[in-house]
Amino acid sequence: MSAQPATHTAEATAGSSGPGAPNDGLKAGLKNRHLSMIAIGGVIGAGLFVGSGAGIAKAGPGILISYALVGLMVVLVMRMLGEMAAANPSSGSFSAYADRALGRWAGFSIGWLYWFFWVVVLAVEATAGATILEGWVPQVPQWAWALIVMVVLTGANLVSVSSYGEFEFWFAGIKVVAIAAFIVVGGLAVFGVLPGSDNEGAGFAHLTDHGGFLPNGPGAILTGVLLVVFSFMGSEIVTLAAGESADPQRAVTKATNSVIWRVAVFYLGSIFVVVTLLPWDNPGIADKTKGSYVSALDSIGIPHAGQVMNVIVLTAVLSCLNSGLYTASRMAFSLGQRGDAPAAFAKTTSRGVPQAAILGSVVFGFVAVWFNYQWPDTVFQFLLNSSGAVALFVWLVICFTQLRMRGIILRENPDKLIVRMWLFPYLTWATIAMISFVLVYMLTDKDGREQVLLSAAVAVVVVAFSLIRDRLPGARREGADSKPKESVLP
Repeated sequence: MSAQPATHTAEATAGSSGPGAPNDGLKAGLKNRHLSMIAIGGVIGAGLFVGSGAGIAKAGPGILISYALVGLMVVLVMRMLGEMAAANPSSGSFSAYADRALGRWAGFSIGWLYWFFWVVVLAVEATAGATILEGWVPQVPQWAWALIVMVVLTGANLVSVSSYGEFEFWFAGIKVVAIAAFIVVGGLAVFGVLPGSDNEGAGFAHLTDHGGFLPNGPGAILTGVLLVVFSFMGSEIVTLAAGESADPQRAVTKATNSVIWRVAVFYLGSIFVVVTLLPWDNPGIADKTKGSYVSALDSIGIPHAGQVMNVIVLTAVLSCLNSGLYTASRMAFSLGQRGDAPAAFAKTTSRGVPQAAILGSVVFGFVAVWFNYQWPDTVFQFLLNSSGAVALFVWLVICFTQLRMRGIILRENPDKLIVRMWLFPYLTWATIAMISFVLVYMLTDKDGREQVLLSAAVAVVVVAFSLIRDRLPGARREGADSKPKESVLP
């Protein structure tokens, strides 16, 4: 980047910033409209469009209960995270709070695991986007499309945080408009009042015909939970991004309070339309080349439904890739500030961009993309499985952190407790039990078992490394036990 040398103070503690003040060398480049769309778009991943069909095929209309249960978990976890983030906005979010409440080992471990999760996601999304683009322009090979999308979005993130925000604003906007239109059009077709629809409109009959609401039994609800839980990952991104907004507390409070309707409308609303438009055992729903949304649009008679959905899925993929790069880099930046990552990661440019953290994250993403093309069924599959359960680990850490942070906030800054977890601590413990149950239940599923065991093995290695590192001579954290240092990046 062509920028003049800039000097910023890297705070040693889990960064805090009041309204109107960016923290830790980052700049308040995200506008309210950016944060609003990041908050809304964060819960709409490509998995909703392409992964919901498998859940419907397994659980039937009962998949709605699966989505409701996972949605409830997300709402409760976001409420806990919102409580901590509103009191102390930080680019490290839950990693910084875990560092403070549970110990350095917790902040280090969950921070690096979360970074690992997102850099693997970069490879997944880049490949998915390249597959769609190659279908449109086959003259350009798939690997070249993957390179192009990675380079473009890396460039946008390197320019400024507002560039990331602008890209995400439009990506999220397209997703929101698409799902809203799908719900309205599909809802009209369900009751047979959509002009020109090819669907006869069965009302709510498809919820109970073809074997009933739970055609494969109540146990299928839990199977559905395993299939849909990971499509919710990303809702916590807004708490990281809030630290680079003009009014972090307001942004976090607004995002936390709105998560209920976001989950209800975008997930439950759209899936409800699918299972009322079509019988759950419609062959198109289980067809991976079509999926539930395309099948629903086909039943209405929407022309070129497959291509329309490809455009929407590509937007969701690019949105996830854009946010993944942003999230991974900000987590690396926060780890660098706390002495848990290379010091270069904590340096920012004159535009407030953590350049080294972005490049370090994208380099690993490029390597993962290469693994995907070279050894998709061995090395890359290992990466996928070893990061597969990290989302649930993150949610567990947020819960345990909030149990401790509530007391810290009340003791040090009670006036900042503007977002409160409901029925504390009972709902916090109930959420811990729910997440733990999902992890245990995953052990009964072949694919889930591999994800949990490999992810747990990686987590044990990271935690062990952190504990050993803390006991080595000279392992005293740089910055945390000394005066803040200035970070300079040209």
